[in-house]
Parts: sequence; structure tokens; C-alpha cells
Amino acid sequence: MIPDKDLINNDASHRSKSGCPVHTPSVTGNGKCTTHGKHGDDTKVKMPEGKCKPLPLEWWKTFIALTYAVFNLVLTTVMITIVHERVPSKESSPPLPDKFFDYIDRVKWAFMVTEVNGIILTCIWFVQLTFHKYRAIVARRFFFIMGTLYLYRCITMYITTLPVPGMHMTCAPKLHDDSQAKLQRILQLISGGGLSLTGSHLLCGDFLYSGHTVMLTLSYLFIKEYSPRSFWWYHLMCWLLSAVGVVCILVAHEHYSVDVVVAYFITSRLFYWYHTMANVQALRSSPNNYLTHTWWNPVFNFFERNVQTQVPCCFCSPITCPPTCLNNHCKKYSAVQSISED
Repeated sequence: MIPDKDLINNDASHRSKSGCPVHTPSVTGNGKCTTHGKHGDDTKVKMPEGKCKPLPLEWWKTFIALTYAVFNLVLTTVMITIVHERVPSKESSPPLPDKFFDYIDRVKWAFMVTEVNGIILTCIWFVQLTFHKYRAIVARRFFFIMGTLYLYRCITMYITTLPVPGMHMTCAPKLHDDSQAKLQRILQLISGGGLSLTGSHLLCGDFLYSGHTVMLTLSYLFIKEYSPRSFWWYHLMCWLLSAVGVVCILVAHEHYSVDVVVAYFITSRLFYWYHTMANVQALRSSPNNYLTHTWWNPVFNFFERNVQTQVPCCFCSPITCPPTCLNNHCKKYSAVQSISED
């Protein structure tokens, strides 16, 4: 039977307006855009209606996530100032035994390498985020996970105060009941980004767990998740920056080994749990999904309610972005990111 020419033209017109690539994509259960062809010829498959619509950005939710992250970062500086007053002196409480320190002598400049690597990696991530088409969705995921990690860090710092990990550490004098001086320290810590390079971090007690490890690990995980899988050289470079930075924390004897291990474990687990929930749609309604028992599940549902598919790896100019993005959905990197391997 010969198909009606008008029907074929109407079907082609419908596909051209669907916003997906011109190479006749089909949509799988995960919402992926794929192409089908034989001997170089594309097979035209009709798109299910509504499967490849642009994801809603919802910038107002991103602003809420940013506010949450900033609040917990400020809370962390307040907690560091409080805990600093409780840190015992090096003379009365010497550093705890650490197996890594037993075998590796301290290198003075190693911690500077950590902070330089952290700055470079964070800048790379924010540049990549700026050019990502769905930067609003990705940014609120980053801000929520980062804010939650620093909230956990506030709790672990406060409930257990460890002595300094090395006799080389110089801690600022205690202020006791001088509230105004404490406020000045908080503002100084915030203004310097909590970095030793800026001279703003002379407080002790924020050991369990390592904030530097959190940022090095989290930046790398987001860079890898939201960039093309074919950019292996890019992922390797960022992994080296992250790994060298984490190792240099220990080489500098600025944190106990347990601080770094716990920081990596909590950061990576929270990242994987959140993205498993976000990328596997069936888990959201499954009664056997125990991740729904986490305290942050209602927040997750609020942020991800309208994101019903994996976020595609698409990039465009931030200046011309809404029109450019909407007209070129999945234009360059049409493959949807798969779930990260542990």
C-alpha cells in the first residue's frame, strides 16, 4: 500500500518542530534521544508527543537552593569560631596518632597546592556550569548538595572537637566572651573564603571532616557528570587536580586521615544517592526505594518535581541562551548522561 504523500509531509513537519536533532531521534524510556539507521541512511521514527520538550529551568528554585547553601556556609564559619574556643592546647592534648603521618613526613608547601588546585577546579566547574544549557537545574543540585554537606560538617565539628593534627599548627588566641571580636573573625573568615592563602583562616577545630576535600571531590563529580563522556582527557585532568589536592592535605598534615576519608565518603555517597533518585524515574514512586526515607527527600521532590528525565549534556552561550538553546535542543551533545559509576 502506498502511503499518502500529504500524511508523510505532515509527519515530517511535526518532527522538525519537536526540538530534537534532525537525525530522526526516538525516545527511550529514560527520555534519551537516539537515532536509527542502516548503511548510513536514517530511519524516520515518529516522536511520541511531549517526550523531547525543553526542561523547565525554574530559576526561583535555584535561588532557594543558593540561599540554603550560603546560609550553611555562613553557619559553618560561625561554628568554626565557636569550636575554636574549645580546642585544647597542643601542650595539654598532643596530636592523635595517625598512620599516614607515621610514614609520610610533613611538606610545608603541600597545603598551598591543595588550595590552588581547589581554586582552579572550582573555576573550571563554574565556567562549565555557565555554558550548560540547563544551568538552573544543575546549579540548584550543586547548591543543595554543597549546602547539605556543610550542614553535616557543622554537626560533626560541634559534637566532637579533635586536637590539632600537628605541632606545627598555629592557632589564633581564644577570645572567650568577646562577642564583637568573634563577629570580626567570622567576617574575616567569610571575606577570605576560608582559605589559608588569603590569611583569613587561623582558627583550629574544623577538622572532622575536611571542607577542602568536600569541594575538591564535589567539583570533580559535577564536572564529570555534566560534560560529554568523550572528553576523557578533560575528566582525567580534573581528576588529577582533585586527587593531588586531597593527597596534599595529608602530606601537609593539615587534617587527620579520618577527616579526609569521611569527607570523601559523605560527599560521594550524597552525590550518587541524589543523582540516582534524579536519573532513575522508577525509583521516585517505588515503595521499595529506601532512599525516600532520607530527611531531604521532600526537598528533593520539590526541586526535581518537574524534571522528569535525565538532564541532557547540551551547551550554549549564556548571553544568547534562551532563544539559542530552545531552537537547538540536543544540538551538539545529544547523548543523555548515564548514571555515574562509583
